[in-house]
Amino acid sequence: MLPTAHKLSSSADFRRVIRSGARAGTKTVVVHLAARTDPIIFGGPRFGLVVSKQVGNAVTRHAVSRKLRHVCTRVGADKLDRTHDVVVRALPASATATSAQLTLDIQRGLDKALRRL
Repeated sequence: MLPTAHKLSSSADFRRVIRSGARAGTKTVVVHLAARTDPIIFGGPRFGLVVSKQVGNAVTRHAVSRKLRHVCTRVGADKLDRTHDVVVRALPASATATSAQLTLDIQRGLDKALRRL
């Protein structure tokens, strides 16, 4: 599990990031990045994961979610400011991807999205 201070929890937050943020796609994931403008910012950067049934059955989706959570905690601390919110949407290719491949794809996606933001 991601710590509460680093987790997007409401559907309104997910919608805000997806609709108003910068988007960058790779082979295995699509990264949506937006900056928060709240006067009081607790924790961060915050991450949300979207792993749909297109990725695979429940066992596969949970495995992909675990890999993505681990990657997000490592990559997020290095590249992002605490005001950033990120939604990572897994694509079907993520079902067979290794953690190393997911790490590279998320780093590339974040780099692209940061340039566009």
